[in-house]
Amino acid sequence: QVRLVESGGGLVQAGGSLRLSCAASGFIFSIGVMGWYRQAPGKQRELVAGITSSSTLNLADSVKGRFTISRDNAKNTVYLQMNSLKPEDTAVYYCNARAPPSPYDYWGQGTQVTVSS
Repeated sequence: QVRLVESGGGLVQAGGSLRLSCAASGFIFSIGVMGWYRQAPGKQRELVAGITSSSTLNLADSVKGRFTISRDNAKNTVYLQMNSLKPEDTAVYYCNARAPPSPYDYWGQGTQVTVSS
């Protein structure tokens, strides 16, 4: 079974940093496309960052220059390094995987990030 477990969320002041981790299992991680999404109260879930199996990056305009995504295939883990956090970054952050040969997206349980002003 595909399983994604996020960790690293918490409360941080504006301007601070957090590093989120997503531990993956149940598929061949090295060929999976991984991403981080977030959902704030009353808003739709949105893509924050994605990384392909060849480490091509895709970052939302709102986080470019502040967030970075990376993966460690040896550890089956994808990371989201969040710097210069803003209150508008407050959301539940979800790990996402698209793992061949499955046609479906898989989601973790989410981890709360709260940025105080």
